[in-house]
Amino acid sequence: MHPWVGLSDHVRLGVVTRWVTPELVGEVLEKCRVRDKKPGALPAGFMVYFTLALALFQQDSYDDVAEQLVGNIRELSGSIPNKSSFTRARRRLGPLVLEAVFRELADPLAPVGLEGSFYRGMRLAAVDGFVLDAPDTPANRAAFGGPVKNGQPAGFPQVRVVTLTECGTHAQIDAAVGGFSGGERELAITLATSASKMLVIMDRGFPGVELWKAYLGFGAHLLIRARSPVAHRPVEYLPDGTYLGRMNLGGQKGAHPGGVLVRVIEYRVDGGDVVRLLTDLLDPVAYPAAELAALYHARWEAESAFRQIKTFQRGPVEVLRSGDPDLVRQEVWAHLVVHHCLTRVIMCLADDNGINPDRVSFVKVLKHTRRSVVRQCADTPKKIKKFLAVLAAKVRRKLDNGARRLREADRHLKRPDSKYSSKLSYRINTRDRQPTRRITAKAITLHTAIVQ
Repeated sequence: MHPWVGLSDHVRLGVVTRWVTPELVGEVLEKCRVRDKKPGALPAGFMVYFTLALALFQQDSYDDVAEQLVGNIRELSGSIPNKSSFTRARRRLGPLVLEAVFRELADPLAPVGLEGSFYRGMRLAAVDGFVLDAPDTPANRAAFGGPVKNGQPAGFPQVRVVTLTECGTHAQIDAAVGGFSGGERELAITLATSASKMLVIMDRGFPGVELWKAYLGFGAHLLIRARSPVAHRPVEYLPDGTYLGRMNLGGQKGAHPGGVLVRVIEYRVDGGDVVRLLTDLLDPVAYPAAELAALYHARWEAESAFRQIKTFQRGPVEVLRSGDPDLVRQEVWAHLVVHHCLTRVIMCLADDNGINPDRVSFVKVLKHTRRSVVRQCADTPKKIKKFLAVLAAKVRRKLDNGARRLREADRHLKRPDSKYSSKLSYRINTRDRQPTRRITAKAITLHTAIVQ
C-alpha cells in the first residue's frame, strides 16, 4: 500500500482553500458523479487541489508541484508518486469537475459604488478572448487546430478562451473554452445567460444579429465597436448627432424584420480615425453619447485580466503541459479558477484597506499565495485569516495610493508565427521599442452624422 493512502485527503491549497473548500470540492465531485472506486494515494478530492496547483505553479514539473503541495507534511514528502500515476488520476478526474468548480465560484465581486465598475446602475463587463498554446500532439491539433501558413501548421495548437470579465475587478464572471478554429463570437453567445442587467462592452470582431438578440434576450445591454459597413445607413437622426440604424444578417435587405435597431455613435480620439460604437441604449438624454464614448475604454480591463493569466500566472510564452485535449481543457479551467481566487484575495485586501483593487499588485498576491501552499500555513479558516493579515501588511508597504497614472505603450508583434522565419525574426528584433510613458488624458470628439 502506498504511504499516501488515507493521508493525501488532508492536503490543502493554501489561501485558495478559503474559497475552494473541501465541502465545495465534495459537492462538485458528487454533482459530476466522480467517485473513487477504492481507497488510493491520489483520490479525486486531492486531485482537484493538485490540478489547481499545476496552474498555480505552471512552470514546475509534476514532481515539483507535488513537493510544493506536500513538502511541509513529513509523512507525504518522502514518497512522491510517479508522473504516470498523476496523469492517470487526472484522466479519471476529467475536465468537467474543474469547470464546475469555476462555475460555483465565478461571480461579480465589485461592491456597489466601486470606481469603474458601474454605469448608471448597470454593472460594467467586457467580453473578449485569448488563446493558450498546447503541446503539439496529433490529438490536440485535431481537437483545437492552430495557426496555418501556406497550408502547413505554423506554431502550436491553440485553445481559445472567451470570458465575461468584470471591468472594475478583473474577475471572470463566466467563460467558454473552444478551439483555435472556432470563432470568438460563437463562444461569446454562450455567455449571454450570465450578463443580465450588465452593460457589456465588446470589440469590433463581435457584432452580429444573433449575439445582439441573445444578450438583449437575457436582459443585458451592449456597447460594441463596429466596422464601417455595419449599420451604416441611418434610419433616424437623433438630436445629439448620433443616429439609429439597422444591423442585419448577411444577405438581408435593410428593412428585413430579422434585423435589429441600434444606435450608432461615432467619435475621434485625439483627432484620429473615426470610431463607431453600436448600442441598444437608444435615449440620447438618458445615455449621452460622450459618456458612452469615454466608457468604451473600459474594455481594455479584460486585456489586463488576460495579461495576469497569460504573463504572470501561466508565465510568458509557456505552453500548457497536457498532450490530451480533455486534460488541456482541465488545465484551462484550473487557470480560470486560480485567477478568480487570486482576484478574491485582491478584493479582500482592497476592502480591508479602503483602496481601489487596481492599486494591489497581482504579482505580489500570486507570490504570497504560492508561499501559502508551500508552507501549508493557510489550511484552516483561522490560519487563512492570519495569513491574509500578514499579506495585507506586506502589500501595504508597496502600495501607491495615488490616482492611477495614465500610461501607454506601442503595440508590437512580440512572437513570430514561426521561430524558423529568419526575416520575420530580424524585423521584430530590430524594431524600435519604447517603454511605457505617461500621457495626458485623451480628447474625445463626437463625429456627428450629416443629415442628408
